[in-house]
Amino acid sequence: MCWRVPKDRRVGVKALLLLMVVLPLAAQDSFPKYNFSFGAGAGLPRGELRNLFANSPGLSVGFGYRFMRNFQADTGLDILFGAAGVREFVPTDLGYLRIRDRQYMWPFGGRVVLPFKEGRVQASVGGGGVYLRYSERLSQPSSYYRFECPNCTARSGWGAYGLAATSMALDESQRFRVGVTAKVYRGHTDGEAIGAVPGLRTRDMWVNLFADLSVGF
Repeated sequence: MCWRVPKDRRVGVKALLLLMVVLPLAAQDSFPKYNFSFGAGAGLPRGELRNLFANSPGLSVGFGYRFMRNFQADTGLDILFGAAGVREFVPTDLGYLRIRDRQYMWPFGGRVVLPFKEGRVQASVGGGGVYLRYSERLSQPSSYYRFECPNCTARSGWGAYGLAATSMALDESQRFRVGVTAKVYRGHTDGEAIGAVPGLRTRDMWVNLFADLSVGF
């Protein structure tokens, strides 16, 4: 005896099977596309800079557009504080104001994102280009009353970077994450002398290590 499934019921079975295939794929594609990160850590000079700069604290901000589940475009800014050890003062009408140095690194590139445990844990590697700028700045008495700094110097250049990072989700929606990021910068800078750095072209290398807090939408 042969049983036949009615045509309308066969259509329903096919639709159910299609949903069973499509829904897991849709769930896999559900991830935050716009990611903002804030980090704190340190920058370590290497190569020719090892004896010219010192290890220094730093902050970082970043933005990533994750256009595919496993690929993200990145940009951001790393700032290091006082790596050149500048300890100079400028006489003003309000007394002596201190000159401080900063190191700025603007990376732009991308990364490959590798999710584990349904995305709760992520690892990533990437790289791209970077603009480097080291400058001196005067500690101003206020935002309304400012002095010029004729003795402040600066130098800049271009290079490349690579990164490796890992993070863990703090919530079920995976919008908030904590992690660690390591970046290696290589490039050249030239310009004026800053601290012990001479006014010559140098081959620069930095290793920046940051603990990150990120939020995605």
